Amino acid sequence: MPFPPPSISRRMLLQSAAGLGLLAFGTAACSSSDASDTSDVSAGPSLSPSGIRDAAATPGRVFGAEWESHARTFMSWPASTDIWGGQLPGVRSDITRLAQAVAGYEPVVMFARPEQADDAQTAVGNNVQVVPIAVDDLWARDTVPVFVRDSGTLKGVDFNFNGWGGKQKEHGNDSQLAAALLSKYGIPRIQTPIVAEGGAFETDGQGTLLVTESSVVNDNRNPGMSRDDVEAELMKALGITKVIWLKGVKGKDITDAHVDCLVRFAGPGVVLLDKPFPGAPADVWSEAAAQAKQVLSQATDARGNPLQIVEVQEPDPNKITGQGDAFVSSYINFFVANGAVFMPKFGDADADANAQQIMRDHFPNRDIVPLTIDNIASGGGGIHCSTHDQPGTPAQS
Repeated sequence: MPFPPPSISRRMLLQSAAGLGLLAFGTAACSSSDASDTSDVSAGPSLSPSGIRDAAATPGRVFGAEWESHARTFMSWPASTDIWGGQLPGVRSDITRLAQAVAGYEPVVMFARPEQADDAQTAVGNNVQVVPIAVDDLWARDTVPVFVRDSGTLKGVDFNFNGWGGKQKEHGNDSQLAAALLSKYGIPRIQTPIVAEGGAFETDGQGTLLVTESSVVNDNRNPGMSRDDVEAELMKALGITKVIWLKGVKGKDITDAHVDCLVRFAGPGVVLLDKPFPGAPADVWSEAAAQAKQVLSQATDARGNPLQIVEVQEPDPNKITGQGDAFVSSYINFFVANGAVFMPKFGDADADANAQQIMRDHFPNRDIVPLTIDNIASGGGGIHCSTHDQPGTPAQS
């Protein structure tokens, strides 16, 4: 079964496949903005007006912010025609361009199936290290372990990747990647009963966690667990001290609405929030963004400080260069590397320039590097979804 043509919505495909055990192709690590149904915004349990809870963290454990120093960035070579079909060459081209760009600022390790490693190395060049470990797809943000410091020691949390709640059937290699990586690099492994993905979590490095309820309090990942149960385990695993829960959206994309396409920290006390293009029809995604804005406007971070919200408007859908109903046109899925911020550009010159200026304002000491990633975005993901940083200092070459 090939990758769905642009005329078919991946969301429609997911809905039609529910209960039939069908494979949803073109795996996504984010959500696009085409659904008009607003009934599936996750309502969740009764909340306080702020939607926020406090709990105890593991002493000495710190989940660092992405803008802190990286030892390297991990990526994965897209492996499967069963997943991408005829789009595979274009997706590999985007991944190559992204890897080469990031490698200009910090070391990049690309995991590839052993039988594909030579071809991957030829494609990405000598500035990227290709490591032969079997993978299924490109979404390293979700399949690589989430790194923490435990009393100063680097460790990796294995969140038991299960193909985004079993929506992608071909994920056997990716489900083993976290353990394989930690073993190869001699990094201690933290095990948790929680099933989740790295793109579900956003932190300020000071104890605050942003997360959508739809992506973790969900029976396709953590059956029988309440939000309180999940929160307690996240605090143990990640060492965070405050969770700000956003509703999210269940069942409309493969990730169940990861936070990393909705809202990101730009620094302590500052969040960048996705804003739908003006005049776009109301849908579950615009409703989720509005709910997130309401929660964040009432929230304080782990240190008790209010949050400054900076909205980043999406491009005009009639001006973007990409296509497909799963296309992700959110600028929020950026990646902060050593000395640079890598962000998508979509072909709407005004919107691209506006988003780039916002990044310059909030990351003044980093280069802002816009990249065209239309093939990746057509699969429902972006730059952040495709990269995963390891905290530390780069090794001297």
